[in-house]
Amino acid sequence: MRKPRDFDAELKALDDKARALKTRKVRQLGELVIATGADTLTANERAGALIVLAETKEAEKREAWGRRGAAFFQGRSRRNAPATNRDSDGAPAQPGGAQPVPGRKGAT
Repeated sequence: MRKPRDFDAELKALDDKARALKTRKVRQLGELVIATGADTLTANERAGALIVLAETKEAEKREAWGRRGAAFFQGRSRRNAPATNRDSDGAPAQPGGAQPVPGRKGAT
């Protein structure tokens, strides 16, 4: 005869995993804000910039922003310590270790 499943324990484990993933997502967002230098902006400025980005339908602008973001992450990887010191998810070991990209404020 099979052992009965403990659904409560499984649900609790899933809830704990979901909570850990959400915490990790929020932490990585904060690290990204700091690494890009966006922490120097006010909350209203950051929110406004994100709203403009989300509302932009121009594929050309979005592609340019995507290329710039990819270049930022590639450049940050080279400035960090060797790959063995980085997390497997690509997050920096120390959030303040990356330098901001020059000319960031004038971009659209």
